[in-house]
Amino acid sequence: MTADPFAPHTAATTSGTAASASGLTKVHGTGDARVTALDDVSITFRQGEFTAVMGPSGCGKSTLLHCAAGLDTPTSGSVRIGTTELGTLDDRELTRLRRDRIGFVFQAFNLLPTLTALENITLPSAIAGRRPDREWLDQVVAMVGLSGRLGHRPAQLSGGQQQRVAVARALASRPAIVFADEPTGNLDSRSGAEVLGFLRDSVRDLGQTVVMVTHDPSAAGYADRVVFLCDGRLVDEMTRPTPDRVLDRMKAFDTRSRTS
Repeated sequence: MTADPFAPHTAATTSGTAASASGLTKVHGTGDARVTALDDVSITFRQGEFTAVMGPSGCGKSTLLHCAAGLDTPTSGSVRIGTTELGTLDDRELTRLRRDRIGFVFQAFNLLPTLTALENITLPSAIAGRRPDREWLDQVVAMVGLSGRLGHRPAQLSGGQQQRVAVARALASRPAIVFADEPTGNLDSRSGAEVLGFLRDSVRDLGQTVVMVTHDPSAAGYADRVVFLCDGRLVDEMTRPTPDRVLDRMKAFDTRSRTS
């Protein structure tokens, strides 16, 4: 019997790779308006690792995340979630893969205002017609500190609590990988630190894989690895980052841009 390519963790567990991109290029516009957002980027996101993606404004960070998550289509190159090549999937299959094997956390929270916190967390499972794994759900809810807030609607929650709901929703289906695009951008420093701690704990305690786009060296300090983009190209990588080391590297980009 052939294994279901969309089954959570199957491909990532056997390969050690949660997601990868090869020769990824993304071009917007034509002629004088042509802009190359990504220029032949190849990268691997390893299972059970927290990767931060950084670089100057306009360097292609969010474009890389959106292409890797199947939210945008590259001009050329390939993207895989586990061993599944996204370019081989039709729209229905791609929707199913994103629903079943990818979690998303965005800056704007993206919660439905008429649903409770619990209903927002379990919404992807409800859409898929599945019952959530109660034991796993309880573990995720406890980890993000929402046990006493599940009956509240988004308007009754602080920004930090709303982002906790979004993190729990991303983790609830046990995805192969979670993509987070500036997840603390709308939060104060304390709430942002809590959310980053939850993402880090999901990697350390739950074996999750997280890829986060950020401009904040302090946020990148929570990651296991930082990769740096500049002008649409992957130019550097740092393991065991600290905010000071990341800041020094980002200052080098600023110096380069002023002298180029």
